[in-house]
Amino acid sequence: MSYVRQFALRYLGSRKRSFVSMGTTFATAGVALGVAALCVAVSVSGGFQSQFRDKILGVNAHVLVLKYSIDFREYRDVMQRVETIPGVVAAAPFVINPTMVSHNGHTATGVLLKGIDPARSNKVLDLPRTVVAGSLADLRHADATPPRATPRLELGGTDQDLFGSRAKAPSLIDGMTAAVARDSLRRKEGTGVESPSPPPNAKAIDATPPGGFVSVLPDEDALPADLAADPCNGNGVLKLPSIAIGVALAHQLDAHVDSCLLVTSPTIGLSIGGVAKPAVAKRFRVIAIFEAGFDQYDSKLAYADLYEAQAFYEYGDSVTGIETRIEDIDQSKAVVHAVQAALHDGIYHVLDWMDLNRGLFTALIVQRIGVTIVLGLILVVAAFTVVATLVMIVLDKQREIALLKAIGAPERDIVRIFLWQGLAIGTMGTAAGMLFGALGCALLMRVPIDLDAKVYFISHLPVRVRASEWAAIGGFSIFLSLAAAIIPARHAARTVPAEGLRPHS
Repeated sequence: MSYVRQFALRYLGSRKRSFVSMGTTFATAGVALGVAALCVAVSVSGGFQSQFRDKILGVNAHVLVLKYSIDFREYRDVMQRVETIPGVVAAAPFVINPTMVSHNGHTATGVLLKGIDPARSNKVLDLPRTVVAGSLADLRHADATPPRATPRLELGGTDQDLFGSRAKAPSLIDGMTAAVARDSLRRKEGTGVESPSPPPNAKAIDATPPGGFVSVLPDEDALPADLAADPCNGNGVLKLPSIAIGVALAHQLDAHVDSCLLVTSPTIGLSIGGVAKPAVAKRFRVIAIFEAGFDQYDSKLAYADLYEAQAFYEYGDSVTGIETRIEDIDQSKAVVHAVQAALHDGIYHVLDWMDLNRGLFTALIVQRIGVTIVLGLILVVAAFTVVATLVMIVLDKQREIALLKAIGAPERDIVRIFLWQGLAIGTMGTAAGMLFGALGCALLMRVPIDLDAKVYFISHLPVRVRASEWAAIGGFSIFLSLAAAIIPARHAARTVPAEGLRPHS
């Protein structure tokens, strides 16, 4: 070991001056405190960002392809073109719309009913691994087929709009004409006008029903045997469409697997163009309950078969958009540009997961930067403590420094002595701070702090430890300690031997 490092380690703890060793201890503790606080804060803020990203990508796709139109019937061709793009793993169609869900007197509004293709969506979404009760195996019935578009009643429409085809309209009109003719004939009979005589071979027919004209209604409705069973009690002949709901929504509705939910569309009244859209209500059977870990999804999202959702909203074989899964989510922007180039059509709009949640992730990034800057000031304060400690050491060891210069020690060695001291304080403080930070993070992961899911969207305080972030904090801490040692080191190097060795009066 060179004499520079020997003097540096010797000066860190003075046997004669206890306040010098205490100053070194406090400087090291200040660095350790700043490093520990910054490591824990960065790990917690990183945990929030990671949790939000995992929860969002668990029930959402990485890249979405939407259309500037409500008619998206060519989605199969678009999916084939998208799946050929490098980096795209799979693609699946979806339909999504707001609904109102009811069960046993409980009602939830603003629930998004998302129709998915079970065979394709399992390759795009992580929904199956979030299921905590039931199974998604029966989400699509074996005999399910794409629905056909349902004709809508238009105000002031033609006879084709009213009756579905022009061929049916004349027959109904002819029937109405015959009814008017019979009514006119009866009026003529009442006014004394001679009525047409019946055919000569006509026979009188007794139109009295069996039992006479007196009828007795039963006390209870008697349904046919094939419809007597209740389809919501699990024994019905009618097979209800399946639905999967979140745990928070199931708790709100007091529902469980095999419960029968009433899903109502809020599309009531007249839409643009004067199209009459009555309220749509349909019963679904709960086959699975999932827990995404994100309260916004667990309480406001439900999944159904794509065909059932299309029929429910009378879309026909049209979808809202196409969702895709990519290999590397950090390369989503490159995939977005590739998809746009492959479609080369202005009627399609491509978004990635960051675009869909830009506000949330921007707020998280800003929060993380703010926390890092504020807690980083602790390291700056610790650096000033290092400066004060080394200045006291320089004043305490001034005679020894003067003697070293008198016997020929160059100024650069004097500077190196105090730089080594700053490096030693920074290294010991950083090591101790990282140890305390690791213990704090381990404690938070072992004994998680509960959070209000309605406020923070997650149920407990998340922690994510990344070695690269901790290494950056450690490097910054040591750099500040070295920078803080420059001022005392230059002051010591400028010591004049004659002045330092002069006896004090």
